[in-house]
Amino acid sequence: MPKSDEIQKYLPLTESMFYVMLSLVDPLHGYGVMQKVETISRGSVTIGPGTLYGMFTSFEGEGLITMVKEEERRKSYLLTAKGKRVLARQIERLEIMNKCAAEFKNRL
Repeated sequence: MPKSDEIQKYLPLTESMFYVMLSLVDPLHGYGVMQKVETISRGSVTIGPGTLYGMFTSFEGEGLITMVKEEERRKSYLLTAKGKRVLARQIERLEIMNKCAAEFKNRL
C-alpha cells in the first residue's frame, strides 16, 4: 500500500484509537464500542465515555468516521473509506513490528 501524506499524518495510532477504529468496521454506537474494545483487546484496553466521545468528535471532524444512524440518543458510527485506509496502514505497521519482534524474541 503506498504511503500517502493524507494517511501518514494520522500514524501511528494510539492503542485506544486502534481498537476504536477496529470496532467501527461495522456500525456501532458508543456503548457498544466500549464493550467491543474491551472484548477484542482481551481486557487490556478500556475506554471511558469521555475519551470515546472525544475520539468520535475528532475522527468525525477528520473524516475518518461518519454517523450512519441515530435512534433516540444512540448514534451509530462507521469507518469511512479514509478511516479504512488509515486502519489498514496501521495494521501493516503492526505486522512489521510483529515480524521484527518474532525475529528478536529468541535473543532475549
